[in-house]
Amino acid sequence: MFTGVDFWPHKKIFPVMDVRRTFVSITVGMFLASIAILAIHGLNFGIDFKGGSLFEIQAKSQDGKPGVLDIGDLRQKVGALGLGDVQIQQLDKASDALIRIEQQKVQEGQDPERAQQAAAGKVQAALGESIEIRRTEVVGSAVSGELKWAGIMAVTFAMFGILFYIWFRFEWQFAVAAIVATVHDITITLGVFSLLNMDFGLSEVAALLTLAGYSINDTVVVFDRIRENLRRYKKMALDQLMNLSINETMSRTVVTSGTTLIAVLAIYVFGTEVIKGFAFAMLFGIIIGTWSSIFVASPFLLWVGVKRDWSGIAKSDKATAAAAAART
Repeated sequence: MFTGVDFWPHKKIFPVMDVRRTFVSITVGMFLASIAILAIHGLNFGIDFKGGSLFEIQAKSQDGKPGVLDIGDLRQKVGALGLGDVQIQQLDKASDALIRIEQQKVQEGQDPERAQQAAAGKVQAALGESIEIRRTEVVGSAVSGELKWAGIMAVTFAMFGILFYIWFRFEWQFAVAAIVATVHDITITLGVFSLLNMDFGLSEVAALLTLAGYSINDTVVVFDRIRENLRRYKKMALDQLMNLSINETMSRTVVTSGTTLIAVLAIYVFGTEVIKGFAFAMLFGIIIGTWSSIFVASPFLLWVGVKRDWSGIAKSDKATAAAAAART
């Protein structure tokens, strides 16, 4: 009879909790390094958060041959317009590039939005007919400030929502451990973005929220098995019980993480430049989220000190005892 596919040898128990101090030390090191990098370099906020203009351009084909952009010539043309800081980034193809222009400084009484649109018009005129503008984004300072605040609030509310859900679903020890693991995932992901100087915009905020949901889902699966085993093995040492629970859910973790990783990797490799930041955040987030579910959440739960006689188990035992008494 077909019993499904198992990707983890359950007959062998890997001593995850026995080496938890080593993995926790690595995790703490990555976490502190991420905070240091963020404090020193900060995030490279994209157009969404700091305002400005972005153009995705492509050289038109000539005589049936793909066009080729001269980045040096582009820098001279756009730099001569006197629009402040201009960044030109070559994309995967020689015919494609991104042009970023900073938020335009205006005199008192001038409309910032109109000044930014005027700058965008100058860039379009300077590029000429041989270059096609495939995408244009213009974001003013007022809108960018509102978007930055909205992004911060979205992540904050998500964290509180997760905290209260896990607290209601399990107990406060589980909730604190889950939040520590999720904050760990988000902080290290932000640290990598800062280290690589990658653009951070609204799509990356969406990726962080998706990452938080993915990470907490994986963590809850492990916690649910720990809760079941707390009922089943009432005299087993807590570190052994958690080690058993992690190993019992490892097959599910490997399958879920592996299949999701393949899908996101395809988006990152074959997707357009617009979605690569989102895909990278998800790609790295899946790896670090899987790491935290195994090596961060459970060790922290053990350190916090989950109780064997917490209310859920007590109620279950009372219900079982009552049912047994009724049968006799």
